[in-house]
Amino acid sequence: MAEEKTFPMTLEGKQKLEDELEEYKMKRRPEVIKRIKIARSYGDLSENSEYESAKDEQAMVESRIAQIENMLQYAEIIDNEDVDKDEVSMGRSVTFKELPDEEPETYSIVGESESDPLNGKISNESPMAKGLLGHKIGEEVEIEIPNGTMKVKILDVN
Repeated sequence: MAEEKTFPMTLEGKQKLEDELEEYKMKRRPEVIKRIKIARSYGDLSENSEYESAKDEQAMVESRIAQIENMLQYAEIIDNEDVDKDEVSMGRSVTFKELPDEEPETYSIVGESESDPLNGKISNESPMAKGLLGHKIGEEVEIEIPNGTMKVKILDVN
């Protein structure tokens, strides 16, 4: 039997997924069901665009509910207690600068489901995170990125 995929995440990420699941089940699902019921009342379903639209949205809502439930079922909460305080690991923020003289950047390394690069959260599956994980403050690291190699110096880990 195939091994189930786990979804590493922080406690904050798990809570956000639980909140999103509740939103989908308690608000979005009932809204779509209501739209379908109203669209059905218009009669002929073969040429009823409102009905088709509502059914498409229902499929999207149900798919997202199933996806979130699966992620929560196989969630693996990140525990950094056994990792040195100055070591880059999941669930921590890392500040680094590209060498020789770029401005410092700070990112939190989170599970794939929490990734939001525009808000400073990068996936542990990203090339940047993979290159930084396991390294410590003060180390210079060469990271393979899609368009070549980048050399960075780790300045801080929180």
